Amino acid sequence: MNIWATFATIFFSMILVNNYVLVQFLGICPFLGVSKKLDSSVGMGLAVIAVMLIATAVTFPIQIYLMDANGLAYMQTIIFILIIAVLVQLIEITLKRYIPALYKGLGVYLPLITTNCCVLGVTILAVQDYSADVLAYGFGFAYAEALVCSVGAGAGFLAAMLLFCGVRKRVELSNPPESFKGLPITLVAAAITSLSFMGFGGLVENIIGALM
Repeated sequence: MNIWATFATIFFSMILVNNYVLVQFLGICPFLGVSKKLDSSVGMGLAVIAVMLIATAVTFPIQIYLMDANGLAYMQTIIFILIIAVLVQLIEITLKRYIPALYKGLGVYLPLITTNCCVLGVTILAVQDYSADVLAYGFGFAYAEALVCSVGAGAGFLAAMLLFCGVRKRVELSNPPESFKGLPITLVAAAITSLSFMGFGGLVENIIGALM
């Protein structure tokens, strides 16, 4: 097994093939709410990457060594949400202190990362997808897979935000029919953007396989 090829497949698949926003439709609220401005899109994307990475780094070993070992798997959602809430609060305090302009730009959507189903989905699915590899390849490899998955998912979220930010700027310059102005044309644009990502299905695996 080529370890780096495995990591590359996971990372780029999370951006292009399994994009949590445009393919799995998780995290739509901040995707639509913050993608109006480039700086806010970048700030939100980077904040989500940080939360996803740290949350996965904390929740994966807790799930494997604490919850599964003691029959507490049924509390997974509650425990994961609490961990994410603490991390978001720390990031919010940091941005408010050191980057106040970005803190004001993100507004209410920053604390909403706590309830962002994209972040929760990554932490839960990382456990589901890679916990079996703990027995097959050891905890270290499975843990690295989960971390790469979380970073890739965050990068996919950032890519979706930046892409849709450009789309929305083009939409603002257009003159759609009256019934489509505002939110309707935004949703239509989001749907068309998500359709474009469906063309990446199988692309990453084939490219990685050809390079090996």
